[in-house]
Amino acid sequence: MDEPAAEQEIEDLARPGATRQLLQVFRHRNYRLFFTGQLVSLMGTWMQNVAQSWLVYSLTHSTLLLGLTSFCSTVTVFFITPFGGMVADRVDRRRMLLFTQSAAMAQAGILAVLTLTHVILVGEIIGLALCLGFVNAFDVPSRQSMTLDMVPKEDLRHAISLNSMMFNLARIVGPALAGALIAVVGEGICFALNAISFAAVLTSLYLMEFAPRVRRATGKPLREIVSGYRYSLSTPQLRTSLMLVAVSSMFGAAYLTLMPAFARDILHGHSTAYGTLMTSVGAGALVGAYSLSRIPERLLMFAPIIAALAFGIGLILFSHSHMLWLSVLLLLPTAASLMLLGGTTNTIIQMVSADAYRGRVISHYTQCFMGMMPWGSLLLGTLASRYGVSNAVTLGALVVIASAVFAYIGRRGTAWSMGQAPAE
Repeated sequence: MDEPAAEQEIEDLARPGATRQLLQVFRHRNYRLFFTGQLVSLMGTWMQNVAQSWLVYSLTHSTLLLGLTSFCSTVTVFFITPFGGMVADRVDRRRMLLFTQSAAMAQAGILAVLTLTHVILVGEIIGLALCLGFVNAFDVPSRQSMTLDMVPKEDLRHAISLNSMMFNLARIVGPALAGALIAVVGEGICFALNAISFAAVLTSLYLMEFAPRVRRATGKPLREIVSGYRYSLSTPQLRTSLMLVAVSSMFGAAYLTLMPAFARDILHGHSTAYGTLMTSVGAGALVGAYSLSRIPERLLMFAPIIAALAFGIGLILFSHSHMLWLSVLLLLPTAASLMLLGGTTNTIIQMVSADAYRGRVISHYTQCFMGMMPWGSLLLGTLASRYGVSNAVTLGALVVIASAVFAYIGRRGTAWSMGQAPAE
């Protein structure tokens, strides 16, 4: 299990794939079940994300509370995900996902009941968002590290690309449906539909069949968490990629939290305009996900740096647009760049990480990508309340561009390869 991949295997894994090669991943039964269930569930998740942000902003008209809600929904990911990664390296990942997805279903059901009965308060929304973040801290490392349990290594890169395409296809459909439903029947129906959508992923997980995992020797939990961090920080490919994602997420990706303010205050639109903007984000990210499988091997290690630079430039242009059609067009390359940044980093860490550390390294990726976003949401929300939404996002974009420049300088001074880093 710990034997490094041969050079030919690494070349085959890193070579760009065509559409036919992407679709060949569906020959694996477990992945077909996973893809179908997750696609339905993620559509509901994006409907809830859009409805929750719109509900908070409609109740308060406060960018600070909008940022605080997003902060609470993912701040637990920052603190608890390392424990989730340690658990993912120890337990049956399918059973863990059955538990976490059931808990997320219950959270959506409670949110739906409170909203439909018109007793929902901002404090309750924030509390439920905090609970969902706790669930995601254990769900995401198990779900992403389970990819290699469903497909062999030669299909890993295409499976990650398909996972990203699935995620962003749901991002296109979900917000569009949510924007229309909010205007017609309100936010509560979006929450209810999300709760129902979890039935699809729970059914798919129940039908999956895996060979028994070989139990590995385990030590004390805290010691394993520390050794995971030591492994990530001592591997140049992992260290630089994770740092770039962390900065880009905190200062750049948090712009999504302020999207209701862009729709209402900058573009003078309503919930349908908000849904259109979020749909454009999903469309751009879908293009970026497909492009992930087309990146030449010689550019794979540089791709996160290029993507971060393009993402920062796109954010500056978008933040100063005052026309809906122009904002929609600018969001396409901006979202595609962010998707490429996350997708290429995910590919690099899964290809480089030793199997015994994969769950913990993915938890570090989750901590950097999802865990840093709440701090950015709180920061940008505070800056937006004082200096304006456009200026806050522009400032964050400049930090992203600076981080890409520093990562490029650091990359040039380090010898990188796509070979698997040793476990010790």
